[in-house]
Amino acid sequence: MNSRGGIHLLFFLAVMTASFACSAQVKQYKARVVGQYPHDETSYTQGLFMVDGRMYESTGTYGGSTFRIVDPVTGKHTRRLDFNEKYFVEGSAVLGDSLYILTWMNKVAFIYDFATLEYVSTLSYPRQGWGLTADGKSLIASDGSSRLYFLDRNLRVTGTVNVRLHGKPLNYLNELEYIDGKVWANVYMTNMIVIIDPASGKVEAVIDCAGLLPQKMKKPQTDVLNGIAYDSRTGKIYVTGKNWPLMFEIALEEK
Repeated sequence: MNSRGGIHLLFFLAVMTASFACSAQVKQYKARVVGQYPHDETSYTQGLFMVDGRMYESTGTYGGSTFRIVDPVTGKHTRRLDFNEKYFVEGSAVLGDSLYILTWMNKVAFIYDFATLEYVSTLSYPRQGWGLTADGKSLIASDGSSRLYFLDRNLRVTGTVNVRLHGKPLNYLNELEYIDGKVWANVYMTNMIVIIDPASGKVEAVIDCAGLLPQKMKKPQTDVLNGIAYDSRTGKIYVTGKNWPLMFEIALEEK
């Protein structure tokens, strides 16, 4: 082997080692069902979250958009807000005393008093609304791209981060949940949830949720996995999908 060949081989090995290390650093999990509960299969789930043990859900479609307080055990709502048929509601989250609800293409977001669910205001929102969560200081939003937006209470952008999996942009980030300092995100049209470092945008783990909903329970209107809720009091994590008849409590198992 001549010196040039040796250099090429060393370069190839270095690239392969770096690639393997990059892949190895992304943990791989399988979602294991711990419990299952009824879910309203008319709910086109867009946002799902819990505060003080109570579950909240925003649902989409024109003419079917709602925001609900949901009993996670029965799947029934105890209170419901209905939106004008011209609005397609998306992600929702709470920051401080305010509830924020995004719309998909309407370029507005609605603000409510969280304690009373009384309407407060409508703010301009200059991009598509997809997922929404909060870290206690900022709102964190997705728009269907690989980018996460950090927003203040007036929905002004204070920072952005590009999300990457194995060094490549990961598009179609959808519903979001903030759990123990990380952002969990559904990836639209997949059975995958990713766990993201919000400081760097790096995907640190991938959760395979394939097979959660039994095939025999799927109907023509059954749509994709979407919706992650974390109960900070118990550590329980719940997931569901658009027009799914069930919601699942899950645990993570390493592959």
